[in-house]
Amino acid sequence: KKPGEWKKLLFSMSLFHAVIQDRSKFGPLGWNKVYDFTEGDLHVCLKQIKMFLDEYDEIPFAVIRFLCAEINYGGRVTDMHDRRLIKNLLSTFMTPDVLEDGYKFSNSGIYTTPVAETVKEFLEVIKGYPMTPSPEMFGLHENAEITGANNEAYELFATIISMQPRVGTTSTKGSHQKREDIILKVAQDLATKVPELFEVEQIVTKYPNIYTESMNTFLQQECTLYNGMLGVVRNSLNECLKALQGQVVMGPDLEAVSDSIFNNQVPEIWATKAYPSLKPLSSWIVDLRDRVAFLSKWIESGKPHVYWISGFFFPQAFLTGTLQNYARKHKYPVDTISFDFKVIDLFMEDGIAYAPEDGCYIRGLYMEGARWDSEVHAIAESNPKELYSEMPIIWLMPEQHRKKREMGVYHCPVYKVLTRHGTLSTTGHSTSFIMYMELPSNKIDEKHWILRGVALFTALK
Repeated sequence: KKPGEWKKLLFSMSLFHAVIQDRSKFGPLGWNKVYDFTEGDLHVCLKQIKMFLDEYDEIPFAVIRFLCAEINYGGRVTDMHDRRLIKNLLSTFMTPDVLEDGYKFSNSGIYTTPVAETVKEFLEVIKGYPMTPSPEMFGLHENAEITGANNEAYELFATIISMQPRVGTTSTKGSHQKREDIILKVAQDLATKVPELFEVEQIVTKYPNIYTESMNTFLQQECTLYNGMLGVVRNSLNECLKALQGQVVMGPDLEAVSDSIFNNQVPEIWATKAYPSLKPLSSWIVDLRDRVAFLSKWIESGKPHVYWISGFFFPQAFLTGTLQNYARKHKYPVDTISFDFKVIDLFMEDGIAYAPEDGCYIRGLYMEGARWDSEVHAIAESNPKELYSEMPIIWLMPEQHRKKREMGVYHCPVYKVLTRHGTLSTTGHSTSFIMYMELPSNKIDEKHWILRGVALFTALK
């Protein structure tokens, strides 16, 4: 009944389908998880759109967006941040403005509502589009093209490593070195670098469990978690060294450890007991030593003025402890307390002389998809070829009955690692997602940053 509107909505919905499928090439920056969107999803949406066009005088765009984003396509989307993304993406393609000739689907103006009537005319318009669409068509920054190329390279290298033969290597001088000798040398070096276990009993004595200081309990828990991981690392390394020297049998578990050491990868038996990390083995052990050193300094010198949140095994417990301290100090119910956020435009903790009266200062966060602009005190577009940027120190300020800000801020998700997607652990917390952080957006609509995939991370690898 409305052929003109139908043609434009058909084109717009088909373009949306192409965008959400191709966005996956950017990895976690595009979607937190990989989804198998099919043509069946598109066909169901088109049938519903046709039905609404035939039965309603006024097109119910809000209903169409709900059906498409929440049910037809949204039924496949299980990650809550991806659901937020797909709803904002669809709002660009399913709006009354689409019915106007020349409506821009992106800022470049390359993709617009075509002035066409026949199938041949529509095909001619489509043939004029670039073979490789720019990231801006997907709502992403131009730097996303580098991210996509990096993802392809990493996949290639991972395949090459998995296919390499288990033979010796040749040095630059031409002398052959056995694979076992290389592993033995690296394992011996790692054994000297693994930190000592924490003396938990002494820590409990020095920092006892008291009602007014939840950080003592958190410190004990962190040291216990690190001890569990360090014990596994030490034991497996010692057994691997014995196996390489022929003192014990090289079983499947030890063989997996030795293979990972040779490939400069964190052994699976270590990763299952450790915090999420994407670092290669050589960097992973350095990071481990830094984490243990941070906790050791806390034990020796008392609570730091600025907390290195990247060094925590379980940062969600740290946030809960901070809220508990405030609630118990002011005698408030803890479930009425939430955080406000203030970015302190300092990158070095040397500029912080004292801890705040309430809440805490944190450091160690990095941003992808945007950057923090200290001049305007808000998030801004990334610099060219700068994929990640460091965030300044942030003050987490507990507040009772705080109202969530909706205008002028971006609700930025904070993750542990760049893979973003995690699983729910037995504690009910995600293994990757930590919290939402409200960041000033300098009057730019939040939708812009959602499409950009902007997020904060405690570690880049």
